[in-house]
Amino acid sequence: MQRWLAVGLLGFAALTPLSADTAAVLPFANKTKGSPNLDWIGESVAETVREALGMTGIMTLDRKEIQEAYRRLSLRADMPLTEASKMKIGESLDAEDVVYGWFEYVAPVSGPATGGSLRVTARVLDRRHMRASPEFTETAALQDLATLEAHLAWRTLKTIAPSMAPPESDFLSLRPPVRLDAEENYVRGLLASSPEQKEKYFLQAAHLDPRFAHAYYQLGQIHYQRKDYKQAVTWLEKVGLGDIHSHEASFLLGLALFQSGDYKGAQKTFQMIAAVVPLSEVYNNLGAAESRANMLQPALDDLNKAHEGDPNDAMYRFNLGYALWKKGDFAAAADDFRAVLEVHPDDPTAPLLLARCQKKQGPRTAPDPRLDNLERLKTNFEERAYMQLKSLLAPEGAAIP
Repeated sequence: MQRWLAVGLLGFAALTPLSADTAAVLPFANKTKGSPNLDWIGESVAETVREALGMTGIMTLDRKEIQEAYRRLSLRADMPLTEASKMKIGESLDAEDVVYGWFEYVAPVSGPATGGSLRVTARVLDRRHMRASPEFTETAALQDLATLEAHLAWRTLKTIAPSMAPPESDFLSLRPPVRLDAEENYVRGLLASSPEQKEKYFLQAAHLDPRFAHAYYQLGQIHYQRKDYKQAVTWLEKVGLGDIHSHEASFLLGLALFQSGDYKGAQKTFQMIAAVVPLSEVYNNLGAAESRANMLQPALDDLNKAHEGDPNDAMYRFNLGYALWKKGDFAAAADDFRAVLEVHPDDPTAPLLLARCQKKQGPRTAPDPRLDNLERLKTNFEERAYMQLKSLLAPEGAAIP
């Protein structure tokens, strides 16, 4: 349905100037009387608008961050918000724009329930100028939810950043179709509270529409958290390069490949990510995979990049020292382990490795199984922070690299 899977949209985004603004898209309220079971539509609309803004260069807060803001402010997502509450959410999230709205479903007199009509209304609260945009509304049959959401997303983009919006015909043509029932199951999976329920809905979404890469990404996350790394790899490999989650999915795929013992596969995956998102955590994991595969010189090159990006991170110093120790550069490795112990004096393995360096004993001298396979991985992936920094530092009109 409205999921932005097309590589064409990524191509458009690559030519679009970055925006330093941040937008918070709130769940759309259900104003349908007696139909709480339709709350998923409000989440679906919000997800679509959030992705459309993000893919065209506007920084957006993700769903978890929105939920956390509601929690901090003791607000419920299924209750109407006052203007003051919307302003507080924007302040809490440091978002310049807050997108919100509501919907109402009118059931058909006869025929299938999905034959009724849906009316969705949106507004944008501009916190910089302390004003809200006029309401804009889209109406369509529920079966045409995809088209409705795409129109609404484009109008939201035009309201927030008119210069960044492509012609509507181009914008709409980039939408691949996803089945309505697959979309419903996917959103219900996002709303579910237990991993088991989430998995049930995401599996159903993937079964109903095998092209639906979002479901694959969520299933990959679930299996990774369970430490079922091989199954996580199976799902994450299905997420295409054109999906909005492609970089996150690839990062998680690299972790899953590493944890399942495919170090060469992990190395190739992290190498591809580093080419487009050169974050320290990516170089660290790339270097860790190369070190585990005994590709020590490439590992040192990449671990040095991680360390240069954040010289105060003890994990980067540990991995760098560990690769140097494996290579036999004991003096340099000892310096790194001393630096680790200055920050973390209770580190369990740095003292052992420092002692080995002082004795000039490498991994082949007096082997010790406690010192095997000690490379440490970063599990955070701060792509949005990287993009925000680039947007602030980029010259006026600069394009996304």
